[in-house]
Amino acid sequence: MREYIRVRPNGPLKGEVTISGAKNSGLKLLAATLLTKEEVTISNLPPLKDVNVMLDVLQYLGSKVERIDDTTVKIKNDNITDYITPIELMNKMRASFVVTGPLLSRFGKSITYMPGGCSIGSRPVDLHLKGFESLGAKVHIGIDAIDVDGSGGLKGAPIYLDFPSVGATENIMMAAVLAEGTTTIDNAAQEPEITDLANFLNKLGAKIRGAGTKTIEVVGVKELTGGSHTVMPDRIEAATYMVAAAMTKGDVLVKDVVAAHLIPIIAKLRENGAEVEINEDEDQIRVIGADKPKAMNIKTLPYPGLPTDVQSQFMTLLTISEGDSVVKETVFENRFMHVAELQKMRALIVTDGNEARIKGVDKLVGTDVRATDLRAGASCILAGLVAEGETRVHDTYHIYRGYYDFEKKFKDLGADLEIIKVEE
Repeated sequence: MREYIRVRPNGPLKGEVTISGAKNSGLKLLAATLLTKEEVTISNLPPLKDVNVMLDVLQYLGSKVERIDDTTVKIKNDNITDYITPIELMNKMRASFVVTGPLLSRFGKSITYMPGGCSIGSRPVDLHLKGFESLGAKVHIGIDAIDVDGSGGLKGAPIYLDFPSVGATENIMMAAVLAEGTTTIDNAAQEPEITDLANFLNKLGAKIRGAGTKTIEVVGVKELTGGSHTVMPDRIEAATYMVAAAMTKGDVLVKDVVAAHLIPIIAKLRENGAEVEINEDEDQIRVIGADKPKAMNIKTLPYPGLPTDVQSQFMTLLTISEGDSVVKETVFENRFMHVAELQKMRALIVTDGNEARIKGVDKLVGTDVRATDLRAGASCILAGLVAEGETRVHDTYHIYRGYYDFEKKFKDLGADLEIIKVEE
């Protein structure tokens, strides 16, 4: 049995959409539960494939996982003794490597297989490993596994990141939580997901200051307690629906969002001609698409810049915007795989290295396309909303990794979208 998503144009999207918890935060919060023996409750956790993979990793290691409902889990790690992660699960998801820091911090040792996931670039883990070494661990890299040994005891240290890597910041921060002394992470990533992780750890008794800034200070503690935490809203999911509203010239109210996390998205949508109304008191943003969206230039950057995770969605918007646009990708070197799919739909895009030039067209044309990665899959769905005829998006499993209940959410906004299952 295989499946594809059939999308047909059905006019402007209209209505309300409620944003789920952030996958990129929830995954790290789950990994962080390894740092305590006491019970932890995490709510607003999106029931996505990646989240299920992380829960499988925890259970393999010995975690007791109880699902309270679709978006709430209780986890207790009082009897964990295993610090070797399973290769078959690690191959499924890049973010799985983030268990290395908590395992190293709690057990003084971690053997982790090379992570898998979307093929959007090399995303090396060298910054993570340099950080662990700075804390006193010894690193041995095998053919497909990484052995990190901190059995001599981790000690706080000053650490400078050559690039503000989100994963490295999170992994090092968690490794330092139970280390002796103070760790300072300079040139740290500033993403809201890091602040969410720090807030969670502080609830459990960690001493972390500066999360969300370029310098994070972690004062080691002897142990963490239990507690509960609600996952922050998914800013990438929110941005996707905001761009969808602009693409279809629609009128969509996006609920359960943090406007401060979406500043570059709001700015660029306004530059494109859309009306964006912010109601911070009620955590809502309304987007009304322009009759004639305008060309513009975008450049992805680490937070607080425009996220690389919305680059493909914005490029899709630019394919039907009046004039010539330029998209520059500075975070990942292989994140233009969606270009070939959009070109099948008669988008006018030329790439040169990490730069893409787009000439807006009057209309896209539906055809068969592939979701080459998670966000590329989202861009194919958006293109299908405005393309003439029928668009069939294949390799849909990528989309399910990052968007919870997306079929229903799009349909509730008026999209003509259906999941088609085919017997092989």
